[in-house]
Amino acid sequence: MTAPTPEPSATPIRVLVVDDDPLVRSALGLMLGGQPDLEVVGEGRDGREGTTLAASLRPHVVLMDIRMPVMDGLEATAALHARPQPPRVIVLTTFDADDYVVGALAAGADGFLLKDTPPPEIVAAIRKVADGEPMLSPSVTQTLIRQVRQGSDPRTAEAEVKLATLTEREREVAVAVGRGLSNADIAAELYLSVPTVKAHVSRLFDKLGATNRVQIAICVHDAGLV
Repeated sequence: MTAPTPEPSATPIRVLVVDDDPLVRSALGLMLGGQPDLEVVGEGRDGREGTTLAASLRPHVVLMDIRMPVMDGLEATAALHARPQPPRVIVLTTFDADDYVVGALAAGADGFLLKDTPPPEIVAAIRKVADGEPMLSPSVTQTLIRQVRQGSDPRTAEAEVKLATLTEREREVAVAVGRGLSNADIAAELYLSVPTVKAHVSRLFDKLGATNRVQIAICVHDAGLV
């Protein structure tokens, strides 16, 4: 069921679209422009132009393609993430299982979506990421976990040592993240409020030395909990 459209906000979410395909930029601009709480503040044709525009336009969220001329999305994401108070970055691409995706997450991307994702889900992802919740679909999370683990040495002992520092509730939340559940889904399953789940996830980042939800998921997978 599609979530109801929120009431217009006094401070709309500022979105910058960075893609070398003018048709994609135009389609995203039209789609997002119809949302009362979103504002497309600019469009970049490559990563370098995107980072320049981000400095002047100060978007809350950047929709970033991966494969672009001049500067690709991976390098641009890393450059944005290195700045003070960086914008959130959602990688929006046609590639769902290659090294570029893993690299983008390592560079600091807050979300990953395929370009064939239904428009309502793209809009919902922008809102979630702007609110501080990383956005990775369960199928993408599992694909990335398999790719990262492929050919790696066993890391079960290391994962178990990290997880031993967690409280019972934090461990439950970590396992739920490993299953690809969103904060709202975890809240419903564990009978917690969404803010409480966010607080637990934040502590997981600190305790596990993770920078995104995929790394938490890899840890619980390595420990054999999922």
